[in-house]
Amino acid sequence: MKDGIHPDYHTITVVMTDGKSFTTRSTYGKEGDKLSLDIDPLSHPAWTGAGGRLIDSAGQVAKFAKRFGGIGLKKQS
Repeated sequence: MKDGIHPDYHTITVVMTDGKSFTTRSTYGKEGDKLSLDIDPLSHPAWTGAGGRLIDSAGQVAKFAKRFGGIGLKKQS
C-alpha cells in the first residue's frame, strides 16, 4: 500500500436514537469522536414497519400539500 493516501482508521462512539451507544472503528472524524444518529434501525420505517407515517420536522409535507393539493386527475365527460 502507498503511504499517505489512506484515511486514518480509529475508534469512535456511535450513539443510537434511544441513547444507547457502542464503540466501533471508523474513518469518521478523529479518535474519540461521537457520531449521534438521527435515524437508525430503531426508528427507520424500513425496519419498524411504520411505512405510512411521514415525519415532517420542517413542514415540507404541509408546504407541498398546500402548493399542490388541488392538482389531480380530472374526469373526462
